[in-house]
Amino acid sequence: MPRDTLTREKIVGAAIDLLDSDGLEGFNIRALGSRLGSAATAVYWHVGSKDNLIALAADQAWNEIALPDLACTGWRDAATAMATGLHAMLTRHPWLMQAFGSFLVFGPGKARHDDHILAVYEAAGFSGAQADQAAAAVFTFVLGNALGAAAEASLIRKLSRGGGNAQELLSEHLAQAVAIAAQFPRLAARVAADAGLGEAATAATEYGAAPEGSFEFGLRAILDGLEAQL
Repeated sequence: MPRDTLTREKIVGAAIDLLDSDGLEGFNIRALGSRLGSAATAVYWHVGSKDNLIALAADQAWNEIALPDLACTGWRDAATAMATGLHAMLTRHPWLMQAFGSFLVFGPGKARHDDHILAVYEAAGFSGAQADQAAAAVFTFVLGNALGAAAEASLIRKLSRGGGNAQELLSEHLAQAVAIAAQFPRLAARVAADAGLGEAATAATEYGAAPEGSFEFGLRAILDGLEAQL
């Protein structure tokens, strides 16, 4: 693809796809140029640098989160919708969790989200620093819940680069974790319960995973706590 047919939007879209498949550690401009049918120099001409492109891709991802209309949506429903949307976005793009620790992630996409979430908590009755604290409490909860999926995706890619079957290697590591857990009474009871529902491999896979509905449970608890502060 010649330089004059490339656009920043096309490059950022392709970068997000490549980051989703290869992760932050596997991302490079040469591979991106190949995907676009263009030379790496043409990509650089549009985005400046690899770091700048990653920042652009990260900011674009924030535009995927829908902003509820506060004129017809209560603050709790709006806060729930935005937290759920953020969690889904981070799950779709697990590399973004890595980017938080290595890049300055900011731009109009994230600012759009942050401004609206403050409006949600102001609509609830929080003001000034309290609205910031309420937003931060929910935001960090969502990040913590998204971390597991991001870590698993990164680990599978790492195991795959070693030349073996990533899922088999992951199952072996989990089986070792289950063996250690069996030495502690409460963990052993949970592992035994999982094993009773199916094969031992299922118990190993489920070990360390939060029970179904944990995200919704935790989010409700936080919003209940925030509502009690009003």
